[in-house]
Amino acid sequence: MEMSGKTRFINALEGKATDCVPVFPLLMFISAKHSGISYREFATNGSALAQAQLLMLDKFPMDAITACSDAFRVASDLGGEAVFPEEGTPYLAQPLVQTEQDFKSLVVPDANKGRMADRVRAVREMSGSVGDRCAVLGWVEMPYAEACSVCGMVNFMMLVMENSTLAHEILLFLTKIEIQFALAQIEAGADMIGAGDAAASLISPDMYEEFALPYEQMVCEAIHQAGGRVKLHVCGNTEPHLPFMSTAGADLYNVDHMVNFDKALSAYGAAGCCFKGNLDPVSDLLQSDPVTCEKLCHTLISKATGSRYMLSPGCEVPRDTPDDVLTAFCQSPKTYINLEIKKNMT
Repeated sequence: MEMSGKTRFINALEGKATDCVPVFPLLMFISAKHSGISYREFATNGSALAQAQLLMLDKFPMDAITACSDAFRVASDLGGEAVFPEEGTPYLAQPLVQTEQDFKSLVVPDANKGRMADRVRAVREMSGSVGDRCAVLGWVEMPYAEACSVCGMVNFMMLVMENSTLAHEILLFLTKIEIQFALAQIEAGADMIGAGDAAASLISPDMYEEFALPYEQMVCEAIHQAGGRVKLHVCGNTEPHLPFMSTAGADLYNVDHMVNFDKALSAYGAAGCCFKGNLDPVSDLLQSDPVTCEKLCHTLISKATGSRYMLSPGCEVPRDTPDDVLTAFCQSPKTYINLEIKKNMT
C-alpha cells in the first residue's frame, strides 16, 4: 500500500521505513509562474502563495510544500522600508539598523500582524487543504541571517568583529522574534518550520560556532518544545561547518549543491540526522533533460540508501525549469524502486 506524502516525510525524518525516498523541492518563483501571478503578488498575498503551492502539489508529486517567498518579513514588520519588485525578490531599501540607537529603538512586532501574519495565513490555508497528502512547512530566518537582513550584511559582519557584545544583543533580540514567528506558524498548522541561515555560510567555522550556532539551537529548542520540527536551510558551501551544523538540533538539514554529497552523507549519517539535497538547481534541473535528471536523482538515492534522506535540489527550483524535467525529478524515487525491483527479478 502506498504511503501518504506526510507519512513518508515523517517516517524519513524518524528513520522509519518508507515506500520510497521523499521528494521535497523548494518552489517559489516557479510556483508564481505556474499560477499566472506576479512574484509581487506571491510575496505579499498569503492566500495567493498558498494557492500557488497547492497548484504545484496537484501538478507534481511531492511530499512537502513551503510557505516561503523572501527573507524580509521580520525586517519589514520591524519598520524596514520594503521594496516589492513586480518580478523579483523583496528587499529593504536600506538597512533598518545602522547605529546602536537604531537597535535600541526597535520594538518587538506582533507575529499576528503585518507581513509575518501574511505568512501565517498562507500556512493556515495550506495546512487546512492538504490533509495527509504532504507535509506543510512554515518559514523563518535564523537569527544570524536575520541580523544581516536588518543591519545589512557587510555592516553586521563588521559589527561582529568590532563590537561583538552589541552583535550578540541584536542576535538575542531577533531570536525572540523568530521564535514567536515560528510558533505562530506551528499554531496555524505547520508540520515543520524551514529556517534559513544562508549568511552563516559566509563566515568561518569558528565565527559560525559563536554567532550562528547558539541562536540556531535556541530556535530549534523552542520549536521542539511547541511540538514542531525544524529544517535548517543554509545555502552555500557549508562543508567546513558540517560538524557544527549537525549539532544545531534541526530535524532536517538542507545540503546545497556546492557541498560534496558524500561528505554530507558521512557527517549527517554519523550524527543520525535526516538531510536533503543536493542537485545543482541550474545544471541538473533548469538546463537538464528528463532522462539525465532522473539518472542523477537515482545516483543520489542509491548513495543515500540506509540513511535518513530526502531528494531535493540544493536550493530553490529555478523559475523556468521545464515541466517534464521537474516531473522526472519528482517521480524519480518511484522509478528508482521500479528499477531495483527489475534488477532483483533478473
